[in-house]
Amino acid sequence: MAHSFDQELEQRLVRYAAIDSQSNEASTSSPSSEIQLDILRLLETELAEIGAKEVRLTDYGVVLATIPGTADGPTIGLVAHVDTAPQFNATGVKPRVVHGYNGGDISFPDAPGLVLSPEEYPYLGKKIGQDIVTASGTTLLGADDKAGISIIMTAARHLLAHPEIPHGPIRIAFTPDEEIGRGVTEPLPNDLAADFAYTFDGAALGEIEYESFSADAAEINITGISIHPGLAKGKMVNAIHLASKIIATLPQATMTPEVTDKREGFIHATQMYGDAAEMTIKLIVRDFERDALAAKGDLLQQVCNAIQAAEPRAVITCSIRPQYRNMRYWLETDMKPVDLAHEATRKLGLEPVSVPIRGGTDGSILTEMGVPTPNIFTGMQNIHGPLEWISVQDMSEATKLCLILVELAARQTE
Repeated sequence: MAHSFDQELEQRLVRYAAIDSQSNEASTSSPSSEIQLDILRLLETELAEIGAKEVRLTDYGVVLATIPGTADGPTIGLVAHVDTAPQFNATGVKPRVVHGYNGGDISFPDAPGLVLSPEEYPYLGKKIGQDIVTASGTTLLGADDKAGISIIMTAARHLLAHPEIPHGPIRIAFTPDEEIGRGVTEPLPNDLAADFAYTFDGAALGEIEYESFSADAAEINITGISIHPGLAKGKMVNAIHLASKIIATLPQATMTPEVTDKREGFIHATQMYGDAAEMTIKLIVRDFERDALAAKGDLLQQVCNAIQAAEPRAVITCSIRPQYRNMRYWLETDMKPVDLAHEATRKLGLEPVSVPIRGGTDGSILTEMGVPTPNIFTGMQNIHGPLEWISVQDMSEATKLCLILVELAARQTE
């Protein structure tokens, strides 16, 4: 496919990344932050301008649209999320493009001490001569997943401009709140109305992912006994001390994100706040297998029970709620969407790589809810932090893959 999408993709990513759209876990609204509506409304307008049909922003914060089919074929969903991660500053993003990357260290104008080095990140060293997009050093970039949005929008515009390309109906969904696990709500599978779908929310060139973590969220609440410290002997129960004991008792050397990789799961404390009277600890629990996930939840409960038994005057509760499950459990019963993506990747001239995602996507939940949804690469790297970057040319390859994919699905039904 000779067509170059580099300029359009660069312009789209720079435009979208500059829009603040961070999700807010503390909010109960949908979207969780009002600012996500800024990019959702922009995308609604842009989809209408390029000629997409049935464009609408739902009352639960998803932009939906249709590219009518030009041939018989399955209805395919293309999905990306608009929100950026709450874990790092995402306000005031200033995207910049290093054209014709020379292979050396990349510095950042707003953080002189920050360096993106190919020695530390070897994938960058493979991108000599390509165009690298980063932020300015004090924010994340938001390529996760505004790269996916850029890829889908570019592919959509191309398909609408070239009706001679055979493809079945295509449904587009831009979701909010993926980063906080709330991107897919109950109405979406029915409203998407796709036979199967793909999230464009992956990383390195050639990655086609159909296995994700299974995930639970946990919250521990600790109520101590508060009293004036001058009168505290034998009476005070300090909730901070008890929270610290819980964290210290958990297996930090073997079961945290910083010491695990590949197929190893973890228990990760994400927040701890409060005071001597009351403390809250929020954690996420991850594993690829259901039994191992349940065992980690049991371990967390046992630790809380042990600390509670040692200090019966306190009240310690531990609640665990499901977030999403490994998409493999459903996709392995029908690998057609995965096989199709693998075939399209090979037609692009790449060898597909399928490794487990040490995280989740909207596709994890969509798959569980009946819409098989593997995940496809965009090129994004070092996500959720100031060293985030992406190659425009990787995005271009993902766009070409998208076009091959929808045409291949139609031709297989001929």
